[in-house]
Amino acid sequence: MKLALSPEEVAFRDDLNRFYRTEIPQEIRDKVQYGLDLTREDVVTTHKILNDAGLAVPRWPVEWGGKNWTPMQLHLWEDELQLASVPDPLTFNANMIGPVIAQFGSQEMKERFLPATAALDIWWCQGFSEPDAGSDLASLRTTAVRDGDSYIVNGQKIWTTMAQWADWIFCLVRTDPSAPKRQAGISLLLFDVKTPGVTIRPIKLIDGRHEVNEVFFENVRVPADQLVGEENQGWTYAKYLLGNERTGITAVGRTKVRLAVAKEYAAQVKSRSGTLLDDPRFAARLAEVENELLALELTLLRVVANSSEGKPNPASSVLKMRGSELQQAATELLLDIAGPDALPVRAGVAGPEWAQRTGPAYLNFRKTTIYGGSSEVQRTIIASTILGL
Repeated sequence: MKLALSPEEVAFRDDLNRFYRTEIPQEIRDKVQYGLDLTREDVVTTHKILNDAGLAVPRWPVEWGGKNWTPMQLHLWEDELQLASVPDPLTFNANMIGPVIAQFGSQEMKERFLPATAALDIWWCQGFSEPDAGSDLASLRTTAVRDGDSYIVNGQKIWTTMAQWADWIFCLVRTDPSAPKRQAGISLLLFDVKTPGVTIRPIKLIDGRHEVNEVFFENVRVPADQLVGEENQGWTYAKYLLGNERTGITAVGRTKVRLAVAKEYAAQVKSRSGTLLDDPRFAARLAEVENELLALELTLLRVVANSSEGKPNPASSVLKMRGSELQQAATELLLDIAGPDALPVRAGVAGPEWAQRTGPAYLNFRKTTIYGGSSEVQRTIIASTILGL
């Protein structure tokens, strides 16, 4: 594999770096770098700046705002964005439903939804997981029954990220309960979360944040022309979507930034005659994570270069699994750097603000080996589709 960048690629990378660091507000990038919460306005502001510059959805078809870039250019676009601590374009729009509509939607559906999705004029959320259908997604029980020109949807979704900020939901539903295989009777519907019968309830996470929700559907009437592709083909579309999601979850650049922040904090922590950054055991541990991250980055480049249009690359499961594990390793490293100062604030003994954030971040990142398909599910996919076991 070619590792050295050509002069043209260097110039391309430098232009991206310059844009990200000058056009995206510094206060937003600081929040990302140091793990502070973004507001809805922060996400929308960044996404629209990127979209106006043609940098929000480069993987989409050119006619819908994409770029005819090489795999290396796409990698540089994402890597430089993450290294500059720019919020990613909203993943539900850019990496999930947008590519699915572009690949499988009708021309009318593309014209209706893709421009608004690229511009974040519609904020999408994902209605996949259910109380008894998480990693085993094919067990979903939310139903959609055809009634004239509509579907009537009943059921429940859970762990719906940022549904409290969303405008629309892309939702897997069961349209043929008698299908011989569970996967064969599933369809993908799009509808407004303000449709009568939709109820969104917050779920408070272990770190205290409101990030996910449970969503209930009671006789929700959805126009039939908001069915993506063909009825009962939703499993195919879901696999395509999840392949894109798992590649995005890799987050190599984000983990690089998190390790750089870890070094910054370690230089502030006293250890023996110097700082924790001078400790050889800490240095060895840090180097191990950095080496693993480099190996993952090379694997990511191979997957991007070899993905077939319209088909999920099974190696995306490797990226998802290992990328999420290394994200967890970085947050664990930060937690250990903070030490006792990571404990909850008590009167008169509160540690530095950055240390106080490491505990909630560590807890929040336990989810990365679960969402988008748990590590156990990814190992099964790897065994069957890559190793042929």
